[in-house]
Amino acid sequence: MSQNDAPEADLENLLHETRTFPPSEEFAAQANATAELYQVAAADRGAFWAEQARSLVSWSTEFTEGLDFSGAPVARWFGDGRLNAAYNAVDRHVEAGHGDRVAIHFEGEPGDTRTLTYADLKEQVSRAANALADLGVATGDRVAIYMPMIPETIIAMLACARLGAPHSVVFGGFSAEALHSRIIDADARVVITADGGYRRGKPSSLKPAVDEALAKGTDVRHVLVVERTGQDVDWTEGRDVRWAEALEAASPEHTPVEVEAEHPLYILYTSGTTGKPKGILHTTGGYLTQTAYTFRYVFDHKPETDVYWCTADVGWVTGHSYIVYGPMLNGATQVLYEGTPDTPDKDRWWAIVEKYRVSLLYTAPTAIRAAMKWGDEYPGRHDLSSLRLLGSVGEPINPEAWIWYRNTIGGGKTPIVDTWWQTETGAIMISPLPGVTAAKPGSAQVPLPGASVDVLNDAGESVPNGHGGYLVLTEPWPSMLRGIWGDLERYKETYWSRFEGMYFAGDGAKKDEDGDIWLLGRVDDVMNVSGHRLSTTEVESALVSHPSVAEAAVVGAKDDTTGQAVVAFVILRAAAGEDAAGEEAVAALRNHVAKEIGPIAKPRSILVVSELPKTRSGKIMRRLLKDVAEGREAGDVTTLADSSVMEQITQGMKAG
Repeated sequence: MSQNDAPEADLENLLHETRTFPPSEEFAAQANATAELYQVAAADRGAFWAEQARSLVSWSTEFTEGLDFSGAPVARWFGDGRLNAAYNAVDRHVEAGHGDRVAIHFEGEPGDTRTLTYADLKEQVSRAANALADLGVATGDRVAIYMPMIPETIIAMLACARLGAPHSVVFGGFSAEALHSRIIDADARVVITADGGYRRGKPSSLKPAVDEALAKGTDVRHVLVVERTGQDVDWTEGRDVRWAEALEAASPEHTPVEVEAEHPLYILYTSGTTGKPKGILHTTGGYLTQTAYTFRYVFDHKPETDVYWCTADVGWVTGHSYIVYGPMLNGATQVLYEGTPDTPDKDRWWAIVEKYRVSLLYTAPTAIRAAMKWGDEYPGRHDLSSLRLLGSVGEPINPEAWIWYRNTIGGGKTPIVDTWWQTETGAIMISPLPGVTAAKPGSAQVPLPGASVDVLNDAGESVPNGHGGYLVLTEPWPSMLRGIWGDLERYKETYWSRFEGMYFAGDGAKKDEDGDIWLLGRVDDVMNVSGHRLSTTEVESALVSHPSVAEAAVVGAKDDTTGQAVVAFVILRAAAGEDAAGEEAVAALRNHVAKEIGPIAKPRSILVVSELPKTRSGKIMRRLLKDVAEGREAGDVTTLADSSVMEQITQGMKAG
């Protein structure tokens, strides 16, 4: 038997982290979460989730059912209850006397600002719902939303929810072709868009992509257009409608439509895969329950005093769950920022934190590492003392980035919630609980109360502590996807075929000696070096732990001797100096990885680059780096934020 034919070993567990940060007594004393939550949830999961649904969500018809999984793998939660998502996010706060509370502090990239209270939102969402109804949108109809990060985007989503019309938000960075395929798949009849938005200091157009998408052929009857930038756009009379005019003509009074708990709330298409887009379907009652619950406890949210800011785009699930539904069900005051973190300068985010006295900040490791690369001087210009909790989402966070985030942004005192979840899970599944968990840099740590998670080997057996494998969810959860829109077989095959009766997330993970969970990235990002299965995430973490490295991306490239070899691409910190890119410095980095992990993980080559190929959402496109590492021409670069990055990397590889 050749080495490559050998049975696959468990994912190697090579990188060790020993630092821990218990919560301060002061934070623990005021925390929403207590250790008792775990005990209550473990004693009776069904009763636990029913209590969350009753205490955090308002029902027009009370439910008597809990979980029904008889139609597995499609779940029903609280199935005989009725409710409305927009009522829960807006109206009930006004009815409770909180109409004057600020819901959104909007900061436009050019510096324009707006403040919307919950009473303002109620009026705007009601007008928008009436305007959509006037355009023929009825309960059950799908509406596509292709918008920048402006308040009207949230208003549009809630107006759809108010009517019981599932929304399909398409990220504003996607092409006309991607928009067209999503409109067709969802059979959307109305599109809500804007002339454009501001990005990197100038207007970025959106309406032309809608026109191009519709020219390919759709059943869309109307396009509702928000005027944000004032740029000239083509206009189709009878089809295109101005948002401002439609809302002005509409009544400010609207009665929310009561829908069943399992009524579709939205479809969100996942990106990055080839072929037909995958429409992830989320329904109403269970999704609202778990997003409200996780927001309250993971972020320790206090509605009277906290100012929350999630830096994600509403076009991704993080924006759905932790800008729109989770925070607004809790009556949160939050910041909505339109632009990029380095416009007009690299301290824009920290200026916003200071300006609005942000207390809860939720962002991605990519952004944290970019801020590390730029240097401490930028956050150092601003008073960040209002921050009391920091969050991380999107991919595993390297321990060194975690430490930098805590020390430089959090003043060395803030808890960090490193959260794991997916578009498909709908809400956070694994995270430290602030005030309860002693945090470990780089570890998502433990399933939240009510979530059932394990790490399995190839045979489907739970791995012991100190070992790695496949991350699975072993019990249904309220915010889980209810399928892939229009394709039940694809849903079963994609998520439920690997391990019988369990949801396989597609991610690798390890349990450390304490049983805490460490995410290792997608299992297709695993390298097989001389029979050792290594996670790209661990090697990247080792590189970023070196003081000269801000960010790293690692791929496995074909190698005649070892099967695959480790190839690394690194971005240096601004303070590292020119010598850090020299041969000696690169050799030192290779040796650093060997010291941190072991000789088996030592990169065959390291290329110093100025930027990595990333999508607009910040995800690193490792398949493009793999193309370069194996000497192929890079594949499709249309989804990159900056397609010229690949040309620079390819030239650098040839020169090296």
